[in-house]
Order: sequence, then structure tokens, then C-alpha cells
Amino acid sequence: MVQNNLNLFFEKFLKKDTIFDNKKVLQSSYIPGEISHRDEQIAQIAQILAPALKLEKPSNLFVYGKTGTGKTLVSRYVAEQMENISKEKGLPLQIFYLNCKLKKIADTEYRLIAELARFFGKAVPPTGLPTDEVYNIFFQALDAEEKIIILILDEIDQLIKKAGDEIIYNLTRINSELKKSQLSIIGISNDLMFANNLDPRVKSSLSEEEIVFPPYNAMQIQDILKKRAAKAFKQDIIEDGVLQKCAAYAAREHGDARRALELLRVAGELAERKNQDQVKIENIDEAEDKIERDRLVDMVKTHPKQFQATLYPILILSQNKKSEILTGDIYELYKNICNKTGLRPLTQRRVSDIIAELDMLGIINTKVISKGRFGRTREISISLPAVIERKIMQILEEELEIKEGK
Repeated sequence: MVQNNLNLFFEKFLKKDTIFDNKKVLQSSYIPGEISHRDEQIAQIAQILAPALKLEKPSNLFVYGKTGTGKTLVSRYVAEQMENISKEKGLPLQIFYLNCKLKKIADTEYRLIAELARFFGKAVPPTGLPTDEVYNIFFQALDAEEKIIILILDEIDQLIKKAGDEIIYNLTRINSELKKSQLSIIGISNDLMFANNLDPRVKSSLSEEEIVFPPYNAMQIQDILKKRAAKAFKQDIIEDGVLQKCAAYAAREHGDARRALELLRVAGELAERKNQDQVKIENIDEAEDKIERDRLVDMVKTHPKQFQATLYPILILSQNKKSEILTGDIYELYKNICNKTGLRPLTQRRVSDIIAELDMLGIINTKVISKGRFGRTREISISLPAVIERKIMQILEEELEIKEGK
């Protein structure tokens, strides 16, 4: 019945008035003409990168701060302005932005260098060549003509987690071999402790300059929302109190303006689906629930297989209504899952570390209990809604390519 009426639904949808004027304004990829509350950081980045316009190599730059504090937005804004000037004046400046969280682009050293080589016009197969040869192709592409290159590596910590920090060392040292070109790197990270864990050689060559982005406060987030909402929605669509509630949610999340914008966008979409003529405060609560569900699902999908193989037995034990879920029980089941999936089992200590990470992410709750002379263990419970638990279970079975009981 639904299928028969699908064409009718789409026809009605096309004719229906929308409450949005320009939804793109609320997306994280949108770069506004003017960025609020980040003048100091814009000026700092501009001063560091400006020598590139005189064909001088800028210092490498490390930008860090919590999620949603404007790091990527400001970096791309300054880069865009520089690109505009370089085009007007015919300057040989090239800026390449890459999000290192993207799968199949920055999950290995080979793939990242191959992607960079492609940006500079060299065809590289997805696999098959020795890594040294891919570096040579990239090197030749860089040094084909005189130019300054700025490479923006967003979420650089994710790259190093997957591919190791040797790749950053190689990129920062490449200038000593280039004759015509010079390469500068901007690394962006949400992890404030990231630089402390780098190899000292990498840290000294990458972090020539550092800029920390502070969180936005609630009033700043409200101001950002007000400006974006004026462009995103038609007039008189936002009910009083909606922007304030969005800002309050985001301020609670360490001043995350990106989350505030996402909340407002999703709330607008939910209101539109209900045929409301305004975005109401209750839509914000609904959007918060939906985003949280999506966040957990995405987190489970993108985490490593060992993380997934540790979470899966916890969910199995929870579904079997086991009164107590203990770390020892989890480890035995985890080893069975590793055997089924071809994973090499980690030590029980390392699995305990992953369980602690699951607790920190809010997926489970753990409580340390004493077993008397047998020592201490952790009692574990699931802190997910039943609907999300079932969804995550399904994702884990797909990702690990197993079924319970097999």
C-alpha cells in the first residue's frame, strides 16, 4: 500500500511549502561571509600563513580545541580568502584540505599520499604500488613547478591513530628535498593532549606554531544561531525560546557551536515533517534525542574491530538477561568472537581498557565491586535505550560478519 502511494507522496512533497529558506547555512561545511567571535584566531592564522602570498614558506601550524569551536571553519575561511587573492594576482599558491576521518582516503599512509598525488594531477591506483613509489610520484607532482602548497589535515589525530606519526614526519621533512616548491602543514585536532603523544621529532617539526580555540559561551552560540537562523529559515518560523534552548544544550556540550547548528537544523526538519508552521521548543528536545541516537550508531560503526568485538559480548550478555555482567565473562565470550572473526585476541588487561573507554563514551556503566580474597572486578550494565541497543547489535553483526549463536 505504501509503495502504491509513494509517487503521490513525492508529488505532494514537491508542492508543499518549506519552512527553510537556505538549509545549507546550518550545515557544518558552510563557510559564512563573516565569522562571529573568532577575530583573534582569524588574525593569528592569517599572520602565520600570509608569507605564502610572497612565495615564502609559512610555518607549520597546529590548531586545536574542542569540537565545534570553529577550528575548521576559521582555517578554511582564511584559506579561501588567500586562494581568492592568489587567483586574482596569478600567484602559484595551492591549498588542499583533507578530513583525515574519511575512510578509504586517510586510513593508511599509502591512501593518503595517493590522494595527495591525485590532487596534484598524478594518477595513482588505490592499491598495488610500493609506498616508496607512491611517495616518489607525489614528490614529482609537488616539484613539477615553482609553488607554495598549504596542506590542511583536519582531525590529524585520526590519521596518526590509523597510519602512525611517521607519515607526518615524512611530510614535514619533504621540503629539504624539494627544489621548486615548498610545503606547509596545518594540523587540526579536537584532542587537546594529541601533541603530547607524538614522537618528539614529529612534534618539533609539526608544531612550529600553535593556536588554541576556546569554547564558545552560551551568549556567543546564541548570537551565531540568530545570524544563521535568519538566513536558513523563512521569517517568523522560529518560536521564542528555541534559539536559547539550542544554545543552552550546546553550552552544556563544552561550547559546541556545530552541535547547536545541527540541533536547529534537525529540529526544523522534524517540524516540517509534522507540517508545523513553526519550529517549537519540543522539536529541540526531539532533535537532541535523534542526534544522540545517530551519534552512538556512527561511533560504533567507525570504531576499530577490537572495540566492536568487545562491545558485542556485552550486548549478548545483556540480552540474555544475565543479572551480573562481569569482565571475566566478557573476556571469555570476546575470545570466542575473535576466533569466529579471525581477530587476534587482545590481553584481558587491554580489553579492560576498552571497557573503560566504552564507559567513558556513555555506552555502558561500570561499577567496581570487591570479590573479597578473589580481588576486584567490574560489574557492567548497558546504558542504551532498547531501540538503540538493538540497532547497535545489528550493526556489530554486520561489521563483524557474525550472528549470535553461530
